[in-house]
Amino acid sequence: MRKIQFGLSMMLPAMALSVALCFASQPTLAQSAPDPSRDTTSQQPMPSDQGAASEKTFEGKVVKSGNKLVLTAADGKTTYQLDDQQKAQDFLNKSVKVTGVLDASTGTIHVSAIGPA
Repeated sequence: MRKIQFGLSMMLPAMALSVALCFASQPTLAQSAPDPSRDTTSQQPMPSDQGAASEKTFEGKVVKSGNKLVLTAADGKTTYQLDDQQKAQDFLNKSVKVTGVLDASTGTIHVSAIGPA
């Protein structure tokens, strides 16, 4: 009988501690689980500094600047970064019309189309 009593006296606090830890970790798990209904980043683009920027057409020449391809505007004074290097590669050293949205803070055109001018 003493052995059973000793065993229970050792197991009971361990079991109580385990149960307490399970309940204590429950809010942490609930907070860290992503809630798809609250995740707006995958459903809608976040607003940026562009505000309600719309697509525009830019004319110029695709040239290499360092290891990047850029659009030098027809005026020769303005250079734009191009976010789609793959599309720009086909028009290297050619006059083009680029359709896209300009991110004025970085000088990057988010390209939707490139074609000959």
